[in-house]
Amino acid sequence: MEPFEILLFLVVMVFSILLVLCLLKMFLSQRQEQLIKPALTGTKNVLEACTEAKVKKVVVVSSIAAVVYNPKWPRDVDVDESCWSDTQYLYSREGYWSYYFLAKTLMEREAIEWSRTSSADVVTVCPSVVIGPRLQSTLNSSSLGLLNFIKGGVISLLSDQLYLVDVRDVADALLLVYENQEAKGRYICNSHSLHNNDLMEKLMNMYPNRNFPKSFSERKEKQVNENILRISSEKLKKLGWKFRSLEETIDDSVVSFEATGDLPK
Repeated sequence: MEPFEILLFLVVMVFSILLVLCLLKMFLSQRQEQLIKPALTGTKNVLEACTEAKVKKVVVVSSIAAVVYNPKWPRDVDVDESCWSDTQYLYSREGYWSYYFLAKTLMEREAIEWSRTSSADVVTVCPSVVIGPRLQSTLNSSSLGLLNFIKGGVISLLSDQLYLVDVRDVADALLLVYENQEAKGRYICNSHSLHNNDLMEKLMNMYPNRNFPKSFSERKEKQVNENILRISSEKLKKLGWKFRSLEETIDDSVVSFEATGDLPK
């Protein structure tokens, strides 16, 4: 790949990610079509730019949201890359997060459909909820969710079932699929699957001297009835992907929160 193509590839892909995040925040209270159409238009514009630049490989950052929202998938079968979120199911739901899940699903499908008529290889990576230390000055939504969870015991990571991955491990995954010529198709990027209660217990064990809210111990006693989805990252692991322990990710996140003043020491 020529230097100009590499530069354009990086620019357009970063721009597309920023564009999606801005749209999500902008249309937080808007209707479904006001989010989906601009998101798809932005995706098409990026892919057209890749075509103009004769880019040979495109790595798309999708989301686990494009994978797991499929009520027809058998609960006793591991969720792998063959599973797609059901767009009809998501269309039937309302609310900001349902629109986000739908947007992610349609955007990934758009990229894969484009690859069928393009000379470029398209690889998609579907990370779960991304946490870990941050470089930017502001908190992204998932890090804010973890911070609120630590500070107040608030269930703020979308559901009782948590699927987490370290931001540094996501970066490793993206570089891995970009550099590896054997990388093809979709890749789930998930490190840890657990319940809210399990995360609460881990936090209390890791930081016994921190004053956690009473809601932690109260919620810990509640019975967890819903089975956790078995989400498989085996395809990515076969390429050589490795991930950090949840303890390392949490501890580095806490250090980052403390360094920026978001969390008292």
